[in-house]
Amino acid sequence: MAREALSVDIADQLRRDILRGKLAPGAPIKERVLAEEMDVSRTPMREAIRILAKEGLVQLRPARSPIVANPCFREIAESVEVLRALELLSGELACRHASDAEIARIRALHEQIADAYDRVDTLDLFEIDMQFHIAIARASHNRALWETHMGFLARLWRARYLSAKQRRSRDRVLRQHGAIVAALEARDPHRVKVEIEAHLEALLDNIRRYLAGETAEEPPAPEPESEAAAARHAGAAL
Repeated sequence: MAREALSVDIADQLRRDILRGKLAPGAPIKERVLAEEMDVSRTPMREAIRILAKEGLVQLRPARSPIVANPCFREIAESVEVLRALELLSGELACRHASDAEIARIRALHEQIADAYDRVDTLDLFEIDMQFHIAIARASHNRALWETHMGFLARLWRARYLSAKQRRSRDRVLRQHGAIVAALEARDPHRVKVEIEAHLEALLDNIRRYLAGETAEEPPAPEPESEAAAARHAGAAL
């Protein structure tokens, strides 16, 4: 396997470990240990960690092990605000520029989610859901837009996944996705924006509820503080 492809595969595995909580916020990422566990060399492991750092899932530190990022609510809220604007514009432009084949693919992803909702792992379902939103951004035919969208989507993967896992609302998600697809098929930009707005409306509240619950469940930090706890507290203070 080419080194670049191997790095991407390693990043995919680490991303899933972060989303599942196997690598917790603030936890150090030991390059050597992980490379040994995955039976890979340290070079592709290092490149995989850099991929996740660009996505905002990992925080690099000079002369120290990277740690799993733990952004504060303000940072998340700012990213959600930008993501909302990007998705609204993506939907509007997709109505104008998407090919029939691209819209058909968006519908196929919606139907795949509906078919898999009660059968597959929560994380697998979430990844299909993200592909649905990525497909709309790509259908805008604006490269600067969909690349920016992908960057902000990546930053929010953990917060968005955990909030979705906390409150799986099958009927609402499927209804809203279906309404977005129908508006795209009708090439109605106003309707698409209304439906995307409705879909994203509860996102920030769900994330806020999840973070509040996570904080309430954490035991008091021992003294002296561990490195991981210090990293969490520093993030919360921003």
